[in-house]
Amino acid sequence: MYKYLLNTLPRPLLIRLSYVFKFFAPWLYRGNAVTCPVCERSFSKFLSYGSNVAHRENVLCPYDLTLERHRLMWLYLKHQSNFFTAEQLGVLHIAPEQCFLPLFKKQPNLKYLTGDLESPIADIHFDLHEIPLEDNRFDVVFCNHVMEHVKDPIQCMREIYRVMKVGGWAIMQAPQDFNREETYENPAITSPEDREKHFWQKDHVRLFGKDYPRWMEKAGFRVEEFDLNKHFSAQEIQRYRLMQGEVLYIAHKN
Repeated sequence: MYKYLLNTLPRPLLIRLSYVFKFFAPWLYRGNAVTCPVCERSFSKFLSYGSNVAHRENVLCPYDLTLERHRLMWLYLKHQSNFFTAEQLGVLHIAPEQCFLPLFKKQPNLKYLTGDLESPIADIHFDLHEIPLEDNRFDVVFCNHVMEHVKDPIQCMREIYRVMKVGGWAIMQAPQDFNREETYENPAITSPEDREKHFWQKDHVRLFGKDYPRWMEKAGFRVEEFDLNKHFSAQEIQRYRLMQGEVLYIAHKN
């Protein structure tokens, strides 16, 4: 039932229902085998998550609903960036994740704005192809798991680049198939069933390959790669349930 609802219900409704789910799920999974560094709680295991094509076991924190990518980003922000220590940062968070939203909102050093096309938890709503905000405004932009949905990723990245200050940086995570050298697109694939088969999810329109950093470079960014295997032990990767081999890309505006 859990998997069916996760893959069937629209995203805005899932967001609302998750606030109810988080009250009883942690009790069901109490234990000390895995730890979420974001909520700092431990459990016997995490929940499963993903489509039929890209389903993963033991990855979704039952309390704050972090996945591997969220926990990796949090660890990077905490240990490799000035996100928590800078005197003041202007932050634009596109498609804000529930696990981060309350934490970032209460950070005194952030001037924090969220945006999305339709999310009920976003401050403003807009199409990412044309962000209705001024140039050179933000020090940091987050836009995770969005570029696989949009019509023109490079245009969206250029808009992110435009609203960032020189010296700013962005994190734009996306599903990535490291077995592919080049991103896979096919406009003839339109049905939800075929998109899930080819692009891993029913509402994806492409599957990025190893060339994903080049897409950001075409939009003007200088891309830095953060390889988790060089920063965390095998025990930490297992404890936090990070995705083995995942690379976090930090996009800089010079």
